[in-house]
Amino acid sequence: MKLFNITPGHDISGEIRVASDKSITHRALLLSALCTEPTEIISPLLSEDTYATINAVRACGIEITQEEGKELVVKGGVLSAPNGTIDCGNSGTLIRLFCGIAVGRNLSCKLVGDASLMQRPMKRITEPLQEMGAVINSEKGKPPIVLGERSEALRGIMHSNIVNSAQVKTSLLLAGLYAEGNTIIAEPIPSRDHGELMLIEFGAKLSRSKDGRIVQINSGELTSPGNIAVPADISSAVFFIVAAAIAPAGEITLKEVGINSSRTGALDILLQMGADIDILNRRTMGNEPVADICVRSSQLHGIKIGAEMIPSAIDDIPALLIAAAAARGETHITGAGELRHKESDRISSMVTGLQELGINCTELPDGVIVQGKNSGKPIFNSGTVNSEGDHRIAMAFAMASVRAKGNITISDTANVNTSFPNFTKLSNSVGIRIVEESDDDA
Repeated sequence: MKLFNITPGHDISGEIRVASDKSITHRALLLSALCTEPTEIISPLLSEDTYATINAVRACGIEITQEEGKELVVKGGVLSAPNGTIDCGNSGTLIRLFCGIAVGRNLSCKLVGDASLMQRPMKRITEPLQEMGAVINSEKGKPPIVLGERSEALRGIMHSNIVNSAQVKTSLLLAGLYAEGNTIIAEPIPSRDHGELMLIEFGAKLSRSKDGRIVQINSGELTSPGNIAVPADISSAVFFIVAAAIAPAGEITLKEVGINSSRTGALDILLQMGADIDILNRRTMGNEPVADICVRSSQLHGIKIGAEMIPSAIDDIPALLIAAAAARGETHITGAGELRHKESDRISSMVTGLQELGINCTELPDGVIVQGKNSGKPIFNSGTVNSEGDHRIAMAFAMASVRAKGNITISDTANVNTSFPNFTKLSNSVGIRIVEESDDDA
């Protein structure tokens, strides 16, 4: 088992580009596989999760090559049913989106994953796909997922996405590409829209309401845009944004970060908490807005974070809880029950870890109350935190080291490579002192 040993940090400074966006890389690979022409993917994230998607696409007969540098070329063609089982690893995005593609293209296959993925809920995707006419089953609402060939045409449906999941939405839109009639997804609060933006880039017949709460797609083939570039991941950048904001002093600039409005909830929350953040050099990359983000040491204060703020910050709550611990006063988070169904129960994992490091916090059914310890002194005690194999829990507590009284050890960190392969190298380059070890070394 891998672990992080982290010595107390001080000032944070530097200019870095964090890992490319995992959500966009997954979608670029899968949509490119649906085209007959080749597509070059520029600056993709190459991690365990995305290699699982590469292997899934290859298993369906589509050639993918890696060109000079890190660019990938998806050669295009016609998907065929894979021989055997597709291993989705730790990737909830892959298993759910691939279901939509397999149903749309009428491919029979079996999808499995690692121990964590095999415990994640799948009825949210299997039930609406069955309503469309799919032959799809999962054991007790969890993987493995088995897809069979259907004898009748797929039909479009209107689905209310009450779990507010972009994975569910994108999966149904992908199936809708091959369904008779329109497929309409309605959401009480719009989830992230990388899928819609990329489907438009690939020529899909897709329309959205002005408020983004209703998305409609008509059947039709996709056309390759030739190339698509992947920006740096805002959810990876947030860890460093939090570290810089709570550090005793310093400034950091994060380059080429995706600032899609469906993903910038953490920035909005940190600004409300008093963070000193500038958004610079706004531009577009493909169909996605990007910018450089400059963050300086700040005096944060607690706020209330309700359900309406959660969808655009759902992956960033672990990092935001570290910011809350370093803020003045109380931070109250509610409406975040979906965190209990991620790679770990992130509410329970974060509360346990924060308490281990001396932070007063209370676990709620759908959130957390944190009593901040804002002061000029270190606030986190030394201690050992179990990340429960969840990469975002591990990376969040690594950021706590900049305000720690002593060493912090984080166990079960191997899955950091699923989304951010060079995390420790970048962390050390800006002043966060991480040493990776195994249990045998410790």
